[in-house]
Amino acid sequence: QIDGENVYENKAVKSKIAYIPDELFYFMQADTMEMKRFYEGIYPSFDGKLFYRMQEFFPNIDVKRNIRRLSKGMQKQVAFWLAICCKPDILILDEPVDGLDPVMRRQIWSIILSEVAEKEMTVLVSSHNLRELEDVCDHVGIMHHGKIMIERSLSDLQGSVSKIQVACQSGMPKLPEHFQVLHMANTGRVYTMIVKGDPKEAEAALSYCNPTIVDVLPLTLEEIFIYEMGGADYEVKDILF
Repeated sequence: QIDGENVYENKAVKSKIAYIPDELFYFMQADTMEMKRFYEGIYPSFDGKLFYRMQEFFPNIDVKRNIRRLSKGMQKQVAFWLAICCKPDILILDEPVDGLDPVMRRQIWSIILSEVAEKEMTVLVSSHNLRELEDVCDHVGIMHHGKIMIERSLSDLQGSVSKIQVACQSGMPKLPEHFQVLHMANTGRVYTMIVKGDPKEAEAALSYCNPTIVDVLPLTLEEIFIYEMGGADYEVKDILF
């Protein structure tokens, strides 16, 4: 459902959604201009003037060439070009920039984020490139076998789990029971702990051992994913360190 309405066989709702799958589809003999006319027939909001204005962002696309004869990266550029011109309220992306070179990846994200800022378009991204998502997303979820394991704002997610490196005079550090120590490893006297709980409170709680070193670091989205999937058919241990 979207805004309480079923999507299935709902033309009004579907007209507000643009979708770019991982495996792109184009008609066998279609070029970019023919696909433009096809999209215009489906999306009442398709902006033909925007299409020609955006052409400068995709200078290597021959709009009269069969799209299936273009490279995978160029085919994906055409998909973004057409989808943005549909002016959707919701843009759904599956592995969106896979196959694009670094310059075009940045170009695509720049276009998407400008649309989000200007028209408050909602973008739903499914991707394994967590480093890239960390730069562009403000709300994330981790799925496993079709079920959502975690879903919250990126800032909340990164603020609830931290990596603490500490060296205590008394040896192995200990935290009060209300902190959940997810993982602990050491190199000599320096212990690295993955801790669930308020990082400032955890740092204060470690003052009892007169630490010579105490350093609190936020986890990246990739590290959070690795940890959270550690108990779900994944064998990961010291990979965080």
